[in-house]
Amino acid sequence: MTKHDEARRAFLLGAAVGAGAVAGATLVSDALGQTHEATTTGTGPAPAHSRPGGRELGAFFNSEDAGTVTAFAERLIPGAPGKPGARDADVLNYIDLALSGAYADLQDFYRRGLTSLDAHCRKTYSEPFRRLSAAQQDEVIAALEQGKASEFSWPSAVAFFNTVRTHTMEGMFADPIYGGNKDFAGWRLVGFPGAQMEFTAADMESTEPFTRLPIAGLQGKAT
Repeated sequence: MTKHDEARRAFLLGAAVGAGAVAGATLVSDALGQTHEATTTGTGPAPAHSRPGGRELGAFFNSEDAGTVTAFAERLIPGAPGKPGARDADVLNYIDLALSGAYADLQDFYRRGLTSLDAHCRKTYSEPFRRLSAAQQDEVIAALEQGKASEFSWPSAVAFFNTVRTHTMEGMFADPIYGGNKDFAGWRLVGFPGAQMEFTAADMESTEPFTRLPIAGLQGKAT
């Protein structure tokens, strides 16, 4: 992991913890204070077990768009040895399920945004985003965040960046029942204990990080 990756990772994890992103057994979806350019509906994505057609087919994304979103999310929260990233947490699955369910009204937002993203990348680097080097992908993401990426009209480059970043954070830290946070990767990363059956008096009084296993989520409690 480069120093650039470490800095981005530290910033996003700090934002998640500092904003109280992990609350109870679920993620506060607006923890970063981001807003969508379109209005979302529903209370959350469909549970992961409702995914139609099998994992390889996807619920909403085709293979090319899936590759783009996976690469984008991984550059936002890059993995490293012993430190899971967006790919490890299966953030793609979370976003894919969300867009086929509670966030279905953002489907056109994502289609247009991904098309504009690749148009900008082809104009600048002659390759789509998913085929760029990590350094080039970082340059593109920085241009989006600063509103300097070409080929965007609606959604704007900034709105697209903010939305994908918010959804990446949700997929990293939401309860695994929603399709992300695979194997509790995000919770383990920030030391969140999940839904425990009980906490002892010693647990409540301790000032040390909570590390006892197993971590339980809504999926386990629903069975």
